[in-house]
Amino acid sequence: MTTLNFFSNTSPHGQRLTSLRRRFSMSPVGCDALLFGISSLFALVVAFESKIPLYRQWGQMALGVYVAATLAGLGLILVSRRRSVQALRGWLTALVVVGTVLIPLSFEVHWRFSVTPQSLHVQPEVVVIENAANFLAHGHDPYQAIVVNGTLQGGSPGLPAYESFFPYLPAMTLFGLPAATPLPKEATDARLYFVFGTLLAVVLALWYAPTSNNRRLRAFQVAIALPWAALTMVTGGDDLPIIGLLLAGMVLAQRRRPGWSGIAFGVACAMKFTAWPVALLALFAARDATGKRRPWLLTLGAGVIVVPCVVGGLIWNPQTFIANVVQFPLGLAGIESPAGSALPGHILVTAFPWIRQLFVGVCSVAGALAILWYLWKRPPQDAAKVCQVSATVLLIAILLAPSTRIGYLLYPLNLFVWSWMLSPESEEMLSPL
Repeated sequence: MTTLNFFSNTSPHGQRLTSLRRRFSMSPVGCDALLFGISSLFALVVAFESKIPLYRQWGQMALGVYVAATLAGLGLILVSRRRSVQALRGWLTALVVVGTVLIPLSFEVHWRFSVTPQSLHVQPEVVVIENAANFLAHGHDPYQAIVVNGTLQGGSPGLPAYESFFPYLPAMTLFGLPAATPLPKEATDARLYFVFGTLLAVVLALWYAPTSNNRRLRAFQVAIALPWAALTMVTGGDDLPIIGLLLAGMVLAQRRRPGWSGIAFGVACAMKFTAWPVALLALFAARDATGKRRPWLLTLGAGVIVVPCVVGGLIWNPQTFIANVVQFPLGLAGIESPAGSALPGHILVTAFPWIRQLFVGVCSVAGALAILWYLWKRPPQDAAKVCQVSATVLLIAILLAPSTRIGYLLYPLNLFVWSWMLSPESEEMLSPL
């Protein structure tokens, strides 16, 4: 008996598996209540155990919102027995976003410019992006810092050495440009524009996604409303617009719009190297309306955005560009990166610092060979499978990277959810979501 027949719905084993799934399944509204309950515990731990004051403040503001959402979700379970609660679930999620993202963010932005020191109310990456945008707006290279013979050159006075580096690609400065204008201080915080860009990209992408309303709502919750996203948007948030653009690119690829998909990926890739592996893998999902593979259309759409941005940043000063966007994130710039979450790669190079460069080289080569072998043997055929492969690749890379943040796990988490959302079989296989 083949594996396919073994798990088919008509075989005894397949029928038994289907029966078990139904027995232990949970309604979508029940899953809402569970997720908001878990979110309440997350906010509780952050509010009282986090060592970062900014995180504790968010946890204290978000805790009551998630508890109320949990209770409301339990109430909707009862209501759902009599009528559809899909619209009510959407409104509940929207209120959660207001209470855990928009209101806390408005307080933090106000406190940033009215309380000393500012660092209590903003993550360093926000300041880094705003400073780079200021340099660019005044006609200077946004990549200033470099270590020469053990000495930092181009550092920002009054800031830690690591905040002098701009480890992003040039397009990321777009979010910091308001800081170079005479707008009121509260209107110049880059986090406001991270949130706006993220919401715009995610909402439009999900509206266009070929999937059910339930799966759209779940993807929105994971990308925006649940605490791993909400906390990030309130405190920093530079990765969230990238995630929103990657979602837009995947949805457009699934809709067989390879050129437009390439443009979405191109904007993301012009901001951060993290988007590049996903965009490259998306070439396997690039098909036109007739179903023919058109990777060149996706490449063209992305290249129109990426090439001018990257080349422009590179030719200004190749040495500082490489030091900021390549060496610094890998921990090879001579200045220790603050991205040091206790994940396996970081733990290993901290215990044995002499292996750092060798470890990075071996992992890069071995990872590239493994990916190429997999793609040769089992190339993904659609956006859902591309999301799954991308999530796996990024998860392994994040776990093994010598300098990384646990917040980067937002990328594989969302990609796994999109794989489910865009998969035709997801309704049967993962109905509890």
